[in-house]
Amino acid sequence: MLRFAAFGLACVAVLYVCLAPTGSLPSVSVWDKAEHALTWGALTGFGFVLWPRRPWRVAAFTLLFGAATEALQATMGFGRRGDLADFVADAVGTGAALGAWALFRRRRGGVGDAT
Repeated sequence: MLRFAAFGLACVAVLYVCLAPTGSLPSVSVWDKAEHALTWGALTGFGFVLWPRRPWRVAAFTLLFGAATEALQATMGFGRRGDLADFVADAVGTGAALGAWALFRRRRGGVGDAT
């Protein structure tokens, strides 16, 4: 139950940053697509730590979460708009985390083999 709460809190934080009015967020000088890839990579990696035997489920969830976030941005105001390129960056971050997890798992002797 604590794992769900921790991951849920991380998702809420990401959702807030993605949906908050652009004027209420601090200015960051990182390229937008890199921000997406890094954020989704970190969120996915956090999920892998919490559920090491469910990497494909975590990855599927974070991809769906990215798609839902972009859909919400497309339908809400607040100076945000949905962008397919942002979703692709989310997928790149998720894929990078999945690749890193696979390498880690291989070196650690198969932790997280089950889906």
